[in-house]
Amino acid sequence: MQTGHLRTTLTSLAVIVAALSMSTAFADEVQVAVAANFTAPIQAIAKAFEADTGHKLIAAYGATGQFYTQIKNGAPFEVFLAADDTIPAKLEKEGDTVPGSRFTYAVGKLALWSAKEGYVDDKGAVLKANQYQHLSIADPKAAPYGLAATQVLAKLDLTEATKDKIVTGQNITQAYQFISTGNAELGFVALSQIYKDGKVTSGSAWLVPANLHDPIKQDAVILSKGKDSAAAKALVEYLKGPKAAAVIKSYGYEL
Repeated sequence: MQTGHLRTTLTSLAVIVAALSMSTAFADEVQVAVAANFTAPIQAIAKAFEADTGHKLIAAYGATGQFYTQIKNGAPFEVFLAADDTIPAKLEKEGDTVPGSRFTYAVGKLALWSAKEGYVDDKGAVLKANQYQHLSIADPKAAPYGLAATQVLAKLDLTEATKDKIVTGQNITQAYQFISTGNAELGFVALSQIYKDGKVTSGSAWLVPANLHDPIKQDAVILSKGKDSAAAKALVEYLKGPKAAAVIKSYGYEL
Protein backbone atom coordinates (compact mmCIF):
# COMPACT_ATOMS: atom_id res chain seq x y z
CA MET A 1 0.00 0.00 0.00
CA GLN A 2 2.77 2.40 0.94
CA THR A 3 4.57 1.65 -2.32
CA GLY A 4 1.37 2.35 -4.27
CA HIS A 5 0.82 5.62 -2.45
CA LEU A 6 4.42 6.61 -3.06
CA ARG A 7 4.10 5.88 -6.78
CA THR A 8 0.88 7.90 -6.93
CA THR A 9 2.49 10.81 -5.10
CA LEU A 10 5.56 10.72 -7.34
CA THR A 11 3.36 10.58 -10.43
CA SER A 12 1.36 13.60 -9.21
CA LEU A 13 4.54 15.52 -8.51
CA ALA A 14 5.85 14.67 -11.96
CA VAL A 15 2.66 15.99 -13.55
CA ILE A 16 2.89 19.24 -11.56
CA VAL A 17 6.58 19.71 -12.44
CA ALA A 18 5.83 19.03 -16.10
CA ALA A 19 2.96 21.52 -16.08
CA LEU A 20 5.14 24.16 -14.46
CA SER A 21 7.89 23.49 -16.98
CA MET A 22 5.46 23.84 -19.86
CA SER A 23 4.11 27.08 -18.38
CA THR A 24 7.63 28.47 -18.07
CA ALA A 25 8.50 27.30 -21.56
CA PHE A 26 5.52 29.10 -23.06
CA ALA A 27 6.03 32.29 -21.02
CA ASP A 28 8.12 34.88 -22.80
CA GLU A 29 9.32 38.47 -22.59
CA VAL A 30 8.21 41.22 -24.94
CA GLN A 31 10.28 44.35 -25.54
CA VAL A 32 7.97 47.33 -25.96
CA ALA A 33 8.66 50.91 -27.07
CA VAL A 34 6.07 53.05 -25.29
CA ALA A 35 5.23 56.69 -25.99
CA ALA A 36 6.00 58.67 -22.84
CA ASN A 37 2.39 59.84 -22.37
CA PHE A 38 1.31 56.21 -21.89
CA THR A 39 3.78 55.44 -19.08
CA ALA A 40 1.31 55.16 -16.19
CA PRO A 41 -1.37 53.20 -18.09
CA ILE A 42 1.07 50.61 -19.48
CA GLN A 43 2.59 50.08 -16.04
CA ALA A 44 -0.85 49.27 -14.69
CA ILE A 45 -1.71 47.10 -17.70
CA ALA A 46 1.64 45.27 -17.48
CA LYS A 47 0.85 43.91 -14.01
CA ALA A 48 -2.46 42.43 -15.12
CA PHE A 49 -0.97 41.20 -18.41
CA GLU A 50 1.81 39.35 -16.62
CA ALA A 51 -0.58 37.86 -14.07
CA ASP A 52 -3.07 36.73 -16.73
CA THR A 53 -0.67 35.45 -19.41
CA GLY A 54 2.64 34.69 -17.69
CA HIS A 55 4.44 36.84 -20.25
CA LYS A 56 6.67 39.66 -19.01
CA LEU A 57 6.49 43.15 -20.49
CA ILE A 58 9.74 45.12 -20.64
CA ALA A 59 9.08 48.75 -21.54
CA ALA A 60 11.20 51.67 -22.69
CA TYR A 61 9.66 55.15 -22.64
CA GLY A 62 10.32 58.09 -24.93
CA ALA A 63 9.24 60.30 -27.81
CA THR A 64 7.60 58.62 -30.78
CA GLY A 65 9.91 60.27 -33.32
CA GLN A 66 12.99 59.19 -31.41
CA PHE A 67 11.69 55.62 -31.27
CA TYR A 68 11.26 55.67 -35.05
CA THR A 69 14.97 56.42 -35.45
CA GLN A 70 15.93 53.72 -32.94
CA ILE A 71 13.73 51.11 -34.65
CA LYS A 72 15.22 51.95 -38.05
CA ASN A 73 18.68 51.54 -36.50
CA GLY A 74 17.93 48.03 -35.25
CA ALA A 75 16.65 48.53 -31.70
CA PRO A 76 15.31 45.24 -30.25
CA PHE A 77 11.69 46.36 -29.83
CA GLU A 78 8.97 43.87 -30.73
CA VAL A 79 5.90 46.05 -30.12
CA PHE A 80 5.54 49.80 -30.57
CA LEU A 81 2.91 51.84 -28.73
CA ALA A 82 3.18 55.21 -30.45
CA ALA A 83 1.68 58.60 -29.60
CA ASP A 84 0.32 59.01 -33.14
CA ASP A 85 -0.82 56.96 -36.12
CA THR A 86 1.62 58.51 -38.60
CA ILE A 87 4.87 56.88 -37.48
CA PRO A 88 3.43 53.34 -37.16
CA ALA A 89 1.87 53.74 -40.63
CA LYS A 90 5.24 54.87 -41.97
CA LEU A 91 6.99 51.85 -40.45
CA GLU A 92 4.27 49.65 -41.91
CA LYS A 93 4.79 51.12 -45.37
CA GLU A 94 8.54 50.63 -45.05
CA GLY A 95 8.14 46.93 -44.23
CA ASP A 96 9.21 47.11 -40.59
CA THR A 97 6.01 45.71 -39.06
CA VAL A 98 3.91 42.56 -39.06
CA PRO A 99 1.23 43.13 -41.73
CA GLY A 100 -2.25 43.63 -40.33
CA SER A 101 -1.12 44.15 -36.73
CA ARG A 102 -1.56 47.93 -36.53
CA PHE A 103 -4.56 49.33 -34.65
CA THR A 104 -5.55 52.40 -32.61
CA TYR A 105 -5.29 51.56 -28.92
CA ALA A 106 -6.16 55.03 -27.57
CA VAL A 107 -7.10 58.56 -28.58
CA GLY A 108 -5.17 61.07 -26.51
CA LYS A 109 -6.24 64.40 -25.06
CA LEU A 110 -4.15 67.52 -24.57
CA ALA A 111 -4.27 69.66 -21.44
CA LEU A 112 -2.83 73.02 -20.42
CA TRP A 113 -1.56 72.43 -16.88
CA SER A 114 0.09 74.20 -13.99
CA ALA A 115 1.35 72.64 -10.77
CA LYS A 116 -0.20 75.64 -8.99
CA GLU A 117 -3.76 75.28 -7.73
CA GLY A 118 -6.09 77.80 -9.38
CA TYR A 119 -3.48 79.09 -11.84
CA VAL A 120 -5.08 77.65 -14.99
CA ASP A 121 -8.78 78.40 -15.48
CA ASP A 122 -11.17 75.97 -17.14
CA LYS A 123 -11.37 78.10 -20.31
CA GLY A 124 -7.63 78.51 -20.86
CA ALA A 125 -7.82 82.31 -20.56
CA VAL A 126 -4.49 82.31 -18.69
CA LEU A 127 -2.81 81.34 -21.97
CA LYS A 128 -4.10 84.42 -23.80
CA ALA A 129 -3.42 86.72 -20.83
CA ASN A 130 0.28 86.00 -21.44
CA GLN A 131 1.39 86.95 -17.92
CA TYR A 132 3.69 83.96 -17.49
CA GLN A 133 7.43 83.71 -18.16
CA HIS A 134 7.73 80.12 -19.40
CA LEU A 135 5.43 77.79 -21.35
CA SER A 136 6.49 74.15 -21.53
CA ILE A 137 5.81 71.89 -24.51
CA ALA A 138 7.27 68.64 -25.83
CA ASP A 139 9.49 68.75 -28.91
CA PRO A 140 6.99 69.06 -31.79
CA LYS A 141 9.44 67.36 -34.17
CA ALA A 142 9.55 64.17 -32.11
CA ALA A 143 6.48 64.18 -29.86
CA PRO A 144 2.91 64.28 -31.23
CA TYR A 145 1.63 66.04 -28.10
CA GLY A 146 4.21 68.77 -28.72
CA LEU A 147 2.99 69.10 -32.30
CA ALA A 148 -0.59 69.36 -31.05
CA ALA A 149 0.50 72.13 -28.66
CA THR A 150 1.94 74.18 -31.53
CA GLN A 151 -1.31 73.69 -33.46
CA VAL A 152 -3.27 75.06 -30.51
CA LEU A 153 -1.03 78.12 -30.28
CA ALA A 154 -1.45 78.71 -34.01
CA LYS A 155 -5.25 78.35 -33.84
CA LEU A 156 -5.38 80.85 -30.98
CA ASP A 157 -3.01 83.21 -32.82
CA LEU A 158 -0.44 82.96 -30.04
CA THR A 159 2.55 81.54 -31.92
CA GLU A 160 4.38 84.85 -32.17
CA ALA A 161 3.43 86.02 -28.69
CA THR A 162 4.73 82.87 -26.98
CA LYS A 163 7.79 82.01 -29.09
CA ASP A 164 10.29 83.50 -26.61
CA LYS A 165 8.59 81.88 -23.62
CA ILE A 166 8.56 78.27 -24.79
CA VAL A 167 10.77 75.71 -23.07
CA THR A 168 10.96 72.45 -24.97
CA GLY A 169 11.19 69.00 -23.44
CA GLN A 170 12.63 66.06 -25.38
CA ASN A 171 9.34 64.25 -24.79
CA ILE A 172 6.08 64.80 -22.95
CA THR A 173 7.55 63.47 -19.68
CA GLN A 174 10.24 66.14 -19.66
CA ALA A 175 7.69 68.80 -20.60
CA TYR A 176 5.66 67.71 -17.57
CA GLN A 177 8.75 67.80 -15.34
CA PHE A 178 9.52 71.41 -16.31
CA ILE A 179 6.07 72.37 -15.00
CA SER A 180 5.98 70.12 -11.93
CA THR A 181 9.34 71.47 -10.72
CA GLY A 182 8.32 75.10 -11.24
CA ASN A 183 10.76 75.79 -14.08
CA ALA A 184 7.70 76.70 -16.16
CA GLU A 185 4.53 78.20 -14.72
CA LEU A 186 2.38 76.20 -17.11
CA GLY A 187 2.52 74.09 -20.24
CA PHE A 188 0.91 71.50 -22.46
CA VAL A 189 0.86 67.91 -21.25
CA ALA A 190 -1.01 64.71 -22.00
CA LEU A 191 -4.19 64.57 -19.95
CA SER A 192 -3.18 61.08 -18.84
CA GLN A 193 -0.25 62.55 -16.89
CA ILE A 194 -2.48 64.59 -14.59
CA TYR A 195 -5.76 62.69 -14.63
CA LYS A 196 -7.08 59.54 -12.96
CA ASP A 197 -10.57 58.17 -12.47
CA GLY A 198 -12.48 61.25 -13.56
CA LYS A 199 -10.48 64.08 -12.05
CA VAL A 200 -7.27 66.10 -12.31
CA THR A 201 -4.96 64.77 -9.61
CA SER A 202 -2.91 67.90 -8.89
CA GLY A 203 -2.55 71.58 -9.79
CA SER A 204 -4.99 73.19 -12.22
CA ALA A 205 -5.78 72.44 -15.86
CA TRP A 206 -7.71 73.30 -18.99
CA LEU A 207 -8.77 70.38 -21.14
CA VAL A 208 -7.97 71.66 -24.64
CA PRO A 209 -10.93 71.33 -27.04
CA ALA A 210 -10.28 68.66 -29.67
CA ASN A 211 -11.05 71.07 -32.50
CA LEU A 212 -7.93 73.12 -31.74
CA HIS A 213 -5.55 70.40 -32.89
CA ASP A 214 -5.39 67.30 -35.07
CA PRO A 215 -6.74 64.10 -33.46
CA ILE A 216 -4.10 62.32 -31.36
CA LYS A 217 -4.79 58.79 -32.53
CA GLN A 218 -2.28 56.48 -30.87
CA ASP A 219 -1.50 53.31 -32.82
CA ALA A 220 0.13 50.08 -31.70
CA VAL A 221 1.89 47.69 -34.03
CA ILE A 222 3.93 44.50 -33.87
CA LEU A 223 7.37 45.20 -35.29
CA SER A 224 9.29 42.82 -37.51
CA LYS A 225 11.42 41.64 -34.59
CA GLY A 226 8.23 40.44 -32.88
CA LYS A 227 6.81 38.43 -35.77
CA ASP A 228 7.54 35.08 -34.10
CA SER A 229 6.94 36.23 -30.53
CA ALA A 230 3.97 34.71 -28.71
CA ALA A 231 4.31 37.42 -26.06
CA ALA A 232 4.10 40.20 -28.66
CA LYS A 233 0.92 38.73 -30.14
CA ALA A 234 -0.53 38.21 -26.67
CA LEU A 235 0.14 41.81 -25.66
CA VAL A 236 -1.55 43.26 -28.74
CA GLU A 237 -4.61 41.09 -28.14
CA TYR A 238 -4.60 42.04 -24.45
CA LEU A 239 -4.61 45.74 -25.33
CA LYS A 240 -7.83 45.16 -27.27
CA GLY A 241 -9.50 43.48 -24.31
CA PRO A 242 -11.79 44.80 -21.54
CA LYS A 243 -9.20 44.92 -18.74
CA ALA A 244 -6.82 47.13 -20.72
CA ALA A 245 -9.73 49.25 -21.97
CA ALA A 246 -10.81 50.00 -18.41
CA VAL A 247 -7.31 51.16 -17.48
CA ILE A 248 -6.93 53.26 -20.63
CA LYS A 249 -10.26 55.03 -20.03
CA SER A 250 -9.40 55.68 -16.38
CA TYR A 251 -6.50 57.87 -17.52
CA GLY A 252 -8.71 60.05 -19.68
CA TYR A 253 -8.14 58.51 -23.09
CA GLU A 254 -10.91 57.69 -25.52
CA LEU A 255 -11.08 54.36 -27.34
